[in-house]
Amino acid sequence: MGIGKGAYLKKITSGTLKWKSVEVGEKLDGSSPPSVFIGSYGYPKITVGPMLTPAHGDTLVMDSPEEWIPRKLGQEDIIRFRLGLVRGKQAVGVKELDNRLVRDLQEISLAAKSVESEAQFHHRPRGVTFNEEHQPFGPSAALDRFGIGNVKWDMQLEKAYYDTNWKAGEAVPELFKKGLPLSQMQKAFSTGTMGIGKNRRMVPTRWSITAVDTMLANFLYDRVKYHDAIENYRVFEISSLNNYYAVILTPTPWMYEWIEAFIHIMGKEEMVFADQEWTRGKTEYSSVGGCYYSCKFAVLEALERMKKQAGAIVLREAYEGYVPLGVFNVRENVRNAMKQSPREFDSYRGVLNYLSTRLRLPISRFMDEGVLIKEMLKTRQTTLSQRF
Repeated sequence: MGIGKGAYLKKITSGTLKWKSVEVGEKLDGSSPPSVFIGSYGYPKITVGPMLTPAHGDTLVMDSPEEWIPRKLGQEDIIRFRLGLVRGKQAVGVKELDNRLVRDLQEISLAAKSVESEAQFHHRPRGVTFNEEHQPFGPSAALDRFGIGNVKWDMQLEKAYYDTNWKAGEAVPELFKKGLPLSQMQKAFSTGTMGIGKNRRMVPTRWSITAVDTMLANFLYDRVKYHDAIENYRVFEISSLNNYYAVILTPTPWMYEWIEAFIHIMGKEEMVFADQEWTRGKTEYSSVGGCYYSCKFAVLEALERMKKQAGAIVLREAYEGYVPLGVFNVRENVRNAMKQSPREFDSYRGVLNYLSTRLRLPISRFMDEGVLIKEMLKTRQTTLSQRF
């Protein structure tokens, strides 16, 4: 039996200890980008806290993944300033929204700009954290005391906070339409500042990332499904952060497949993982994790912008030197790929022939793991349409 994706990525992250994080003492006077981290271990009793940097002033870019790809930041650049963030920790229940630290975390998550902060740790923070779902961060330690300066809230997030009758599933798409970055929505959602008042609670960071991606993907699909399908095959591409992405749009109703290959990351291994859905979507959590939903959102966002419907088969290759940086890596790279001019093809075989010149693995390796990528070859479009 082959190793699953989760176990494989844990092996990769265990090899990231060579990275050095910022060194700080038991006291830290600096700012929060703004940034918070809500843990999941022990749920519903979890560890929560701010993410701080010794720097003062505008540190927003340290927790704004939407900016990193357009600014052409390299992997080492991202890791360097992410490991400059120090995590404070305190154990609380997910419904303890009146806890003093939790209230401060809510203030930070609603902030429109960086927040001046002071922390006293129980001991000197140490360690680094890498994870396939969320962005890395530097040393951590339990908090003895924590305080923040004056905070100016984002006006749109403030509206969501005070409207305790506004469902999160409605608030998130509305905030998205107004141009609020996903990272801001995710942080506010994780600290329990959205949704029906009696249902509010803190949501672990990695869960809240997928929740926001899913809410937005569902919102966008409810629009995209009424658009006409594209007339030909299109391929959007991007190479970034030791990854290559190819998004194949097919002239069919919506269907979606994600296939990713990890090539020689730790040695000579070539690992391929896949998951897919038809129009009705998935009822269970994807076997490939949060990247499935981040990519789905990014493609549907582009289709809604085009006012078109299509199927999507997304191929990703990660190469030697790749380090898990969180699902932003997928979401933001695919979003930027979808803003480029695509290559257009009259036939599916033409697409596969082209990608055979772009991929390092043979296209057959992707077909071995995928479903839709094979069905498009052997099934006529009329037959495909009958499956919806």
